[in-house]
Amino acid sequence: MSKIIDLSKTIQYNAGDPFFMKVKIKHKIHKKAKWLVRYLGLPFRLFPKKFIGWADDEIKKMGVHSTTHIDAPWHYGPTCMGKRAKTIDEIPLEWCYGDGIVIDMKHKADFDPITSADIQAFLEKENLSLAPNMIVLIKTGRDKLMGTKDFFLKGTGMSAEATEWLIKQGIKVMGIDQWGWDLPLPYLIKKAKESNNAELFWEAHLVGIDYEYCHMEQLTNLDALPTTGFKVATFPLKIKGGSAAPARVVAIMDEEA
Repeated sequence: MSKIIDLSKTIQYNAGDPFFMKVKIKHKIHKKAKWLVRYLGLPFRLFPKKFIGWADDEIKKMGVHSTTHIDAPWHYGPTCMGKRAKTIDEIPLEWCYGDGIVIDMKHKADFDPITSADIQAFLEKENLSLAPNMIVLIKTGRDKLMGTKDFFLKGTGMSAEATEWLIKQGIKVMGIDQWGWDLPLPYLIKKAKESNNAELFWEAHLVGIDYEYCHMEQLTNLDALPTTGFKVATFPLKIKGGSAAPARVVAIMDEEA
């Protein structure tokens, strides 16, 4: 028997989300469908006695980056390694399933970037090593802020050199349990203006222009996982030409684990 642990955020409206990532869903109750069926030609007298109508729902607004999702290389820039970058429907599905490992970075303070030295220190302490095609999950504990205004504003984040280091270990897919992969965007904008540093903003994402990889954002429930000994599945919706797609990310492990 296998145990499946959900690592995905519930898709719903959250008042604390910034305007550009708010989700709006219209729920249609059962009885409204009766009129649609009648319009399609079935007389009321031929409706099954138990038929109240079918429930239906409509996603009125949801960006592909609004919830738990996986970014395609196309998100980082139009080219990757000198060629046209892959869109989400072009990502090899083999990248999206593999052995998982949790890197615990909950000790990192807000706005303090995660470095390759941080990751290597954790691996050495736990007597672990990375293998090509593992799926690396960075645990920051910031998923507890989901649904609040602080989710967008606070957090640690991956540095460019840490992202590049993971890629050079053969990692194609990695993810994090906070709003974004980098340090929080408002903080990066503020620091770039203060320092007049044009290379600061979005530095970890932009590694994807020079090296091909994908990352997941807005994971949750990583505390429910052991450090190793599980598989991760993160299959995105097949959106033609998409820069990203929502994904139902899950961890799969033996019950004994």
